[in-house]
Amino acid sequence: MRARRVRRVWRAAAGAAALVLGIGAAPAAAAGLRPTWTVAVVDQASRQVLLLGAERPAALSALSALAGPAGPDRRQVLWSWSADAAPDLADLDPGRTWALPDEAKSRVRQGRRYLVTTASGGLAAVVDTTTGATAWAVDTGSANPHSAELLPDGNVAVAASGGGWVRLYAASLGPRSTVHAEYRLPGAHGVQWDARTRLLWALGDDTLTALRVGGTAAAPTLTAERSVPLPEHGGHDLAPVLASPGRFWVSTAAHLWRFDPAADRFTRVRLADERAERDIKSVGDEPGTGRLLTAAPDHAGPCTWCTSVLTLHRPDGVRFLPGAQLYKARWWTSWGSGA
Repeated sequence: MRARRVRRVWRAAAGAAALVLGIGAAPAAAAGLRPTWTVAVVDQASRQVLLLGAERPAALSALSALAGPAGPDRRQVLWSWSADAAPDLADLDPGRTWALPDEAKSRVRQGRRYLVTTASGGLAAVVDTTTGATAWAVDTGSANPHSAELLPDGNVAVAASGGGWVRLYAASLGPRSTVHAEYRLPGAHGVQWDARTRLLWALGDDTLTALRVGGTAAAPTLTAERSVPLPEHGGHDLAPVLASPGRFWVSTAAHLWRFDPAADRFTRVRLADERAERDIKSVGDEPGTGRLLTAAPDHAGPCTWCTSVLTLHRPDGVRFLPGAQLYKARWWTSWGSGA
């Protein structure tokens, strides 16, 4: 029953968005791309990953009701997931390991969509969004994982800032596999697979490193192919530029950058409000439209690293979620890790 209910929610959301956007005339359709319609946010207040209607008028006008002391308004949430409510994660003590969730990525592998998520409490997990079942999960302890990536062979890379490492877990061996290769990277915050070059890019405090994956799926290896110094300290988010495959968004403590691996060159991205370039926790462009979505601390809530505001750029706009404690927000795209 759960799987059928989730599928109905996804179909209803897609249908409503299609009517609002007019897919036949949308820029994404003209480019041969499918509009995304939805945004995933990591809400540390409710300890949930929430999938919100990004372009539905009802959702935009009622975002103020999405989060609060009583939790999210279910009428405006398309889908949600929390380790606290996942019975198949009880062995990993989600009360501790799911503290301060900090990542939510959409990945498609072999025709199935997955949520790839981490939490500062130590949990890293891959969740089947159709069934809600956990495909793989581990407790990394006090390493403070900040991001993860699903590779084409089913293995999972995790970046942990506290541990100062990037690990490639042999998740293909089973749902609790802890077998891994490790690369030391101070302040590891971001990790991203590039299917074009088959390189795993990892972002640390001061460098962006291209890692070559070797060995086998059951016994992977990680070898640094090259490392590029960041233009300034404080690397935080690493995300693909969907409008320009092979390039990456990189956020640092003070600015936003675009990185071209072919030239090993960082180009500063200037936003309309320079203050919006500081301390960006997540960044990404919407396929087809190119509109940027960022999340950065608003310094108005109980934590110095979270926000209750989603910021859009080109065209500019903001979406308020009073009571929420958001860490990252990402377009829920069909961009994936391969077949």
